[in-house]
Amino acid sequence: MTTGLLIDWSVQEVPGAEDGLQKAFAACMEAEGIRVPAYAQLLITDDENIHQLNREYRNVDRATDVLSFPSTAAHPGHTLGNHENLLKREMDETGACFLGDIIISLERTYEQAKEYGHSPQRELTYLTVHALFHLMGYDHMEEADKRSMRAMEEKVMESLGVTRVTDQELIERAKQAMQFAYVPYSHYRVGAALLSKDGRIFTGCNIENGSYGATNCAERTALFKAVSEGVREFAAIAITAEKSAPWPCGICRQALNEFAPDIRVIVAWQDQVMEATLPDLLPHGFGPNNGTLDYLGKE
Repeated sequence: MTTGLLIDWSVQEVPGAEDGLQKAFAACMEAEGIRVPAYAQLLITDDENIHQLNREYRNVDRATDVLSFPSTAAHPGHTLGNHENLLKREMDETGACFLGDIIISLERTYEQAKEYGHSPQRELTYLTVHALFHLMGYDHMEEADKRSMRAMEEKVMESLGVTRVTDQELIERAKQAMQFAYVPYSHYRVGAALLSKDGRIFTGCNIENGSYGATNCAERTALFKAVSEGVREFAAIAITAEKSAPWPCGICRQALNEFAPDIRVIVAWQDQVMEATLPDLLPHGFGPNNGTLDYLGKE
């Protein structure tokens, strides 16, 4: 039986994206109340290809971020969640109902992620969710329909733990935390703002100690605050300083790896901003994600 998204990349794949997109499909199905096995085809391509498809099928002479072509149409004024019998009748030889085709421009995905100040993965997830609801019969031509569709999108994005907090907002929170740094020895202030997957932000600053070894970095201050309140899943961390790039030290990289091995790391100083993922900063990291729980603490 075929269910979920059949994903085809005509461009270079985004590492780790497919698992999130499959979860997005499942979340959309649950939100719409569709219990019948179903699937959709997703092509992730470039501007040139989506431009050509726009000209051919929509008489639009430009590239857009996403296209959706429903295969199973709901009755006017309804969405597919109201049509279980229709979905069952449309089941094909795979034993599932084909909802339709989605095409997304990866170039536009990256451009819009930069414009809105969030990750490409978040933008790709949102575009997929948006297109899936189009396949289910939602639209945004009228204001009332737009509100209904947007409410469903928000519901799914929230269930996935995909936040709308922008990178700039995260950086500003880190800058605020930096003002509380206790740095009588180095005089190097650092602030951190850690974003959990449920949208909460935990801040921290560096706190030095006369013994030096007892000094705590801003990143770990924020991380330990979050974990002490029961939060263990994180999406991004912004780290700010005044005069140079505050990339996390080795201990902070290791601490982050324990809970968020794929976290985005944003550093900002003066008018500069840079970004990396934790695997970029800590390749082949040592932690639960790499199987250490299989033997640590065992005889």
